[in-house]
Amino acid sequence: MQDLRVTLVQADQKWEDKTANFKNYRRLLEGVSTDLIILPEMFQTGFSMNTAEMSEELTSSESIEWLKQLSIEKNSAVYTSLIIKKGDTVYNEGVFVQPNQPTHYYSKRKTFGIAGENDNFASGTSEAIVDYKGWKIQLQICYDLRFPEIVRNKILPNLSPAYDVIVYVANWPEKRAVHWNTLLNARAIENQSFVIGVNRVGTDDKGHSYRGDSKLVNALGEDEKLEPKVECVKTLKLNMNDLTSVRKSLPFLKDA
Repeated sequence: MQDLRVTLVQADQKWEDKTANFKNYRRLLEGVSTDLIILPEMFQTGFSMNTAEMSEELTSSESIEWLKQLSIEKNSAVYTSLIIKKGDTVYNEGVFVQPNQPTHYYSKRKTFGIAGENDNFASGTSEAIVDYKGWKIQLQICYDLRFPEIVRNKILPNLSPAYDVIVYVANWPEKRAVHWNTLLNARAIENQSFVIGVNRVGTDDKGHSYRGDSKLVNALGEDEKLEPKVECVKTLKLNMNDLTSVRKSLPFLKDA
């Protein structure tokens, strides 16, 4: 199986300014060649509770169309989240787009009560695992990280693990950076999978600061980090042979 090139985009998001954020992502991604682009949570608004003005209908979302166009231009999949309205219900919705392929969706299951997300957004009820280029990718969003039970890996009847990679997109504040770093590594070790966390940098209009700490963690808990507190983009490779080797030498999943 081929390596998977994954591009982590650690951006400073402009508060509720979709046009400015679109422009900034294009600047950051100039010249990038990759298989999967990962943008922070609520990629074009920041972590806003202003659902009345910032939400977009799922069936007519201009921002999802923008992501689809980016995917085609880069010949790459893209994963991120945004504020989506389905009928009368609003979700923090993960979207995984591929060039000229159906879009996969994941509704964030754990809404962040401290910030009032649970008062403004409905919670999702099911997981989403995407099969992309032979890799099984578990989609997650920010606060989901604190709940290991919702991503517990397992051996399926066909004797293969349920997934190979967990991806977290986030607006995770600097004051809880230790939690972010520790939990990402724990999810990789306990599930014997790669884990990718992409977080924003800068300060939002609520006064919360973000240091990024975006990174890739392998199944042994060893990580490769982006430089903190600055906008940066880095493309990293995931090797399936490395992952398979760990699973064979430490066959813990069969006991889950």
